[in-house]
Amino acid sequence: MTILAIDTSNYALGVALLEEKEVLGEYITNLKKNHSVRIMPAIQTLMKDCERVPSDLTKIVVAKGPGSYTGVRIGVTIAKTLAWTLNIPLVGISSLEILAAGPGRYFDGLISPIFDARRGQVYTGLYQVENGELKVIEPDQLTMAVDWAGKLSELDKSVLFVGNDLSIHRERITERLGTQAVFSSITENNPRPSELAMLGKDKQGEDVHTFVPNYIRLAEAEAKWLEAQGKTL
Repeated sequence: MTILAIDTSNYALGVALLEEKEVLGEYITNLKKNHSVRIMPAIQTLMKDCERVPSDLTKIVVAKGPGSYTGVRIGVTIAKTLAWTLNIPLVGISSLEILAAGPGRYFDGLISPIFDARRGQVYTGLYQVENGELKVIEPDQLTMAVDWAGKLSELDKSVLFVGNDLSIHRERITERLGTQAVFSSITENNPRPSELAMLGKDKQGEDVHTFVPNYIRLAEAEAKWLEAQGKTL
């Protein structure tokens, strides 16, 4: 089994090759650059360096959102195209789950991955590792950061916050949670594409043609268009 994992759902761009139980290669950057220009060269470089060709691949695993609308679309489109062309399974994994998986594995408490969604809002969810497996406690959602912190403060458990956008919301979180809040180190804040591959390794493939991203909310332009048409969301 040789899995190609693709994540362009946020600023961090990541691709990885997982073969059986070995990470053959992994490429990550955290730059505000156009993923549409960089993702295919990244995949090609990784495949070449690992001495693998497309016909070696047995599964594609992609970050399906939430995150940047454009970023999510780029990754999902490439993943669907590759899976369809090679006639191999396609698996989608929550972008937040990927972020929670790495540092959360060794944390005895709850894990809250964070992506900034502007205007005081965050994309987040709540996870916990049980018997070595990452479990969903609260599903991925869009919420105000201050409301989320208030909700977590009522649980009376330590919460590990993970993500490159923590600096934007750290003050609000600390105000509500105090020492209950634990913050990941900067080396843990990039979602690892090798974790993405592991999360999708044993999952069943989805129908390539009906597979869609999980945006959680519509893009602002789409929402305004629906409002102009007199339609409700």
